[in-house]
Amino acid sequence: MPMLSPQARHVLDRPWRFAGRVIASFRANQGFLLSGAVAYNTLLSIVPMFALILVLLSQFVDAPALLRALHDYLSLVAPNQAAALVAQIGVFLENRKVIGAMGLALLLFFSSVAFTVLENAMSVIFYHRVAIRRRHFLVSAIIPYCFISLLAAGMLVVNVVSGALDALDGRVVTFLGRSWSLDGAETALIYVLGLVGEIILLTSLYLVMPVGRLALRHALIGGATAALLWEATRHALVWYFTTLSMVNLIYGTFAAAIVVLLSLEAGAVILLLGAQVIAEYERIGLPPTPTLGLQTRPVPESQPPQDGAPLRRD
Repeated sequence: MPMLSPQARHVLDRPWRFAGRVIASFRANQGFLLSGAVAYNTLLSIVPMFALILVLLSQFVDAPALLRALHDYLSLVAPNQAAALVAQIGVFLENRKVIGAMGLALLLFFSSVAFTVLENAMSVIFYHRVAIRRRHFLVSAIIPYCFISLLAAGMLVVNVVSGALDALDGRVVTFLGRSWSLDGAETALIYVLGLVGEIILLTSLYLVMPVGRLALRHALIGGATAALLWEATRHALVWYFTTLSMVNLIYGTFAAAIVVLLSLEAGAVILLLGAQVIAEYERIGLPPTPTLGLQTRPVPESQPPQDGAPLRRD
């Protein structure tokens, strides 16, 4: 029984050709344009989404502890602006009692926008699946709130673990005659926990967002690779914004939003490029699928494209 699948052998035999196909398909699918749309809508969603999560969790956990856990969360997304985002969400949390039905409806709507746009972007990249069948709109409406619930559960776990590690700070462990201080262990373990949560979240995005069933192994490899690439990119962005960037000089009071948007753009490119790798891997050995640009619905052969619709490119 062969240990490698035909697709894996194809990639290992022709790695540069496969990489070229991935890049060409990413460009044909307007990957950078899709990444910009995902980043912009994530910027719209990030404050309402975490405000909604904190309003729900504050019924069970103290608000200061939640804000500390949120700071650890946002440090993985927008490292330079995590404090500013947490401060804004903290102001919202203090005034949560004035939220009416309309305010709650707006929170629910804007919290889901980023996931909806990401699902549409995945539909473009995984067009060979969408051409076969489409997802029911009710399922698409429920998926964002499932991910919001996953984020809320992750924040709750981080808060519980952080509280448990606080009790260990300053203690000394003795094993086989050697002693180790646990000072600083909290920071390292919280970072590792955040990285594991990041991998789980990205894996679930690759597993759920595309239409149809994706192999768990492919989603896990894509999620782990995207998480490690994002960690390297995140540290590079921190170094750039603290040493070389003139964004504060150029944009002034808009600098915080620009920095967050650029960080989200980099993350969206990594996320969608990983999805493109998985899509190209799936298409190995299959008949070529015509690319319709940003269109996710096939045009019937008997009808010409409407005015303004992207032309078919073979």
